[in-house]
Amino acid sequence: MAEKLLEMRDIQKSFPGVHALDNCRFELEKGEVHALVGENGAGKSTMMKVLTGVYQKDSGEILINGTRVRIHNTRDAQALGISIIHQELNLMKDLTVAENIFIGRESMKGGLLNKAEQNEKTARLLNSLNIALSPNTIVGKLTVAKQQMVEIAKALSYNNTRILIMDEPSAALTETEIADLFRFIRDLKARGVGIVYISHRMGELKEISDRITVMRDGQYVNTVNTKDVTLEEIIQMMVGRVIYEQPKTHSMVPEDAPVVLEVRNLVSREVKNVSFKLRKGEILGFAGLMGAGRTETARLLYGADKRESGEIYVNGKRVKIKTPADAVKAGIGYLSEDRKRYGLCLQLSVADNTALPALEALSGKLAVKDRLIKEISNIYKERISIKTPTVDTQVRTLSGGNMQKVVIAKWLLRNCDILIFDEPTRGIDVGAKNEIYKLMNQLAQEGKSIIMISSELQELLRLSDRVVVMCEGEKTGEMSIEDATQEKIMSLAASRK
Repeated sequence: MAEKLLEMRDIQKSFPGVHALDNCRFELEKGEVHALVGENGAGKSTMMKVLTGVYQKDSGEILINGTRVRIHNTRDAQALGISIIHQELNLMKDLTVAENIFIGRESMKGGLLNKAEQNEKTARLLNSLNIALSPNTIVGKLTVAKQQMVEIAKALSYNNTRILIMDEPSAALTETEIADLFRFIRDLKARGVGIVYISHRMGELKEISDRITVMRDGQYVNTVNTKDVTLEEIIQMMVGRVIYEQPKTHSMVPEDAPVVLEVRNLVSREVKNVSFKLRKGEILGFAGLMGAGRTETARLLYGADKRESGEIYVNGKRVKIKTPADAVKAGIGYLSEDRKRYGLCLQLSVADNTALPALEALSGKLAVKDRLIKEISNIYKERISIKTPTVDTQVRTLSGGNMQKVVIAKWLLRNCDILIFDEPTRGIDVGAKNEIYKLMNQLAQEGKSIIMISSELQELLRLSDRVVVMCEGEKTGEMSIEDATQEKIMSLAASRK
């Protein structure tokens, strides 16, 4: 019988006006990858914050190796061998690998930093984990995948780590990097480390997890053996309804649909001679590995980065786009992959964020028309089902899916006919993903034209009418959705012309 590392029983946690956890439970065995899944707001993060000492449970019990424990703070959790790797990496980009791993626990000699000893300890740790990195490397120069490995090494540098919580560890990784991550996780399993794996990517669960626990609305739903359940059954447990995610088999865009956007020979330091067309009512998918130049192409098109050469035509007319303001005037809206940093003002309300691109039109001679902004924002709140108590609510309090809807609302209010969606469902749960998919299809049916950049091949195949593939800054292929397969896309994404 497997050894139980962790048991959480009847965990209760409430905040003012919110019953966040209602008699929840979770367990973890030695050498097991146990996935914890659920929609945003299901209680996953709250459950893990209770385990790591960030929050104090109201009632219930936690057992480590069969012994009841009390976890008052994060230091207590670390002392019990519990470590967490957050979705948003907590590394200091200007410091070295060694300095990041042992920050706050530096090797000292005679009151001075013993850099040689610290680097030696780091090298031994990295070698023991089969991580090919130099202790002296500046973290900011590493890929996201390598930074992820530094975070894991940091968590395991506490010699007693037995429970490792990984929150969306693959969110920013390519398919190749994910494969490397999974090999590393299997190595940790072999060492007896128990891993709590939180992910919105359903396809990963079958490959990496042994068991899956589902939460919904702050309650425990079920724990199942991964091999005994289908992804459809997991999703239905998560959202309480059936969600179908079938690939698109053919495009509904007429062959003679007008070209609303044409890009000719776009060039910058990262982008090499990229050309493509976008038709009215079309969803044009952009595929490629990390660093392929997809986002860089979108930023050139939007005027966020300076291009060296190339031409842009909107509705057959050549336009000069040197700034995002130029792009917006041309009817182009951009939904960044980092919505919190580039898409929203988190301290402002839903109404204020919705109104931002159209603020000039919604202002009088002396003041902003607050009542009008609220009225219009409420219209868009209802139209695209933004789940928020009121439009006066600060946008930072919303779930990822609803934040994304606010970004969409502001560009719809600005009446942009061309929308660039860069990783539209990153960090969004499966239920909210389905809502975003429906909304994008609805916008296309209404005549909006969409460029969609996505690292998820299933997402591209489900939504796109055509797919453009890029590799190392170049366009390496283009195909209709009828001809597109994962194998064809990956082949083009991995090879330059």
